[in-house]
Amino acid sequence: MSDYQNAIEIRDLTKKYDGFTLDHVSFDVPRGSIMGFIGQNGAGKTTTIRALLNIISADSGEIRLLGLDHIKDEIAVKERIAVVFDEMPFHEIFTAREMARIFRGIYPKWDDAAFQNLLDRFQLPQKKRIGKFSKGMKMKLQIACALSHGAELLVMDEATTGLDPVVRAEILDLFLEYLQDDGHSILMSSHITSDLEKIADSVCFIDRGRILVSGYKDDVLASHGLLKCTKSDYAALDRADFISARLSDFGAEVLVSDREAAAKKYSGLLIEPATLDEIMVYYVNQGKKEWS
Repeated sequence: MSDYQNAIEIRDLTKKYDGFTLDHVSFDVPRGSIMGFIGQNGAGKTTTIRALLNIISADSGEIRLLGLDHIKDEIAVKERIAVVFDEMPFHEIFTAREMARIFRGIYPKWDDAAFQNLLDRFQLPQKKRIGKFSKGMKMKLQIACALSHGAELLVMDEATTGLDPVVRAEILDLFLEYLQDDGHSILMSSHITSDLEKIADSVCFIDRGRILVSGYKDDVLASHGLLKCTKSDYAALDRADFISARLSDFGAEVLVSDREAAAKKYSGLLIEPATLDEIMVYYVNQGKKEWS
């Protein structure tokens, strides 16, 4: 196994479309960790992942996967990574058994025993056509295929969207098991922040093609806070001290990015911890500054 510090390194990734720009996106996914790539639908998550997989070509920027150049070393990289999309990429006429035969011919490290174990664990039939599978079964099959060829990096694009909580919990448990090997890493894009709050080591928020916040999840949660106050208290706040404010008839809730500094400056006001979901919503409304 080659030596590399970050499973993914993205530097100044830019891609322009009519009406949307992926704007100098940069982040790292440290080896042996799981990063939650968070943003609303249309924020730029899928565009970033497609550029990373060289499905689309970037206008500028640099991407390294497992220490290798994602274009020059594309074949070597793709033997060592696995991707799970929100939509099933396999033809619906195939069965799970036939998928194993196909993948055996593609991946040198394909492991029939590992695949069989996952089919048994997920209670997936081998001879039923994929077209007859439920959404949850299709997702489980994709994950079983992804985790059966020795992949060092797993890239998930909105893979838990639309699944019931029981299936999601089952899949998240499997990812945590996969990460027991410190040579394994995951990039998981999602707008379901509760999943990422459970399992992510680091988070990266993207909105309208730009990275808003990136860092270790615990640091992001520890530094941000929701300051709750009356309208008169709110009027006295320095606007430079907060990201955005949600106003109601009863008062204001304000997101601060430095909870400690805000607690000292506004010592009489209540500051509570913020969830990833709340942090995302307040950053998305940063342009308005005030919203309701």
